[in-house]
Amino acid sequence: MKTLTATEAARKFADLLDSIERRGESYLITRHGRPIARVVPTVKGTGKALKEILERHKPDKDWWREIKETRALLTLDVEEWRD
Repeated sequence: MKTLTATEAARKFADLLDSIERRGESYLITRHGRPIARVVPTVKGTGKALKEILERHKPDKDWWREIKETRALLTLDVEEWRD
């Protein structure tokens, strides 16, 4: 993983994104010598990969209850979905 200062990252942001996208490089961004962020390529998944994961990890008896509890915690900000 390469290291850049926050100033360098800001000045070379387009190049930084190009190297991440095209070459899969990762960066550690520092400020005043302290690490503050990691910038890494996103992981692109496929439906097939998700299906394989779900097939390997079958739901247990509490699965539906946990899904319902999780959904109850979620809120949808309708304004975020409008153009």
